[in-house]
Amino acid sequence: MKCRNASDILPDELLKELQKYVSGETLYVPSDKERKKWGADSGARKFYAQRNDEIRYKFFHKVSIEQLAEEYCLSTETIRKIVYK
Repeated sequence: MKCRNASDILPDELLKELQKYVSGETLYVPSDKERKKWGADSGARKFYAQRNDEIRYKFFHKVSIEQLAEEYCLSTETIRKIVYK
């Protein structure tokens, strides 16, 4: 994150108004863009959704929780959370 001097960017009226509240302090101004959900760019979200769908499918086709845990290298508790969600 790049730090910039507010007096170089903001109009004088706005700068004076801000100085009433945060004079001499660092101020973070968040982007107005909407945040993306976790894993949206990397594909991780899609990967885990697909994996969990496979786990549910196999469970409802009589594959045991223990077998699924071993196959996907997950704990039986995690498999239960996925299946019963």
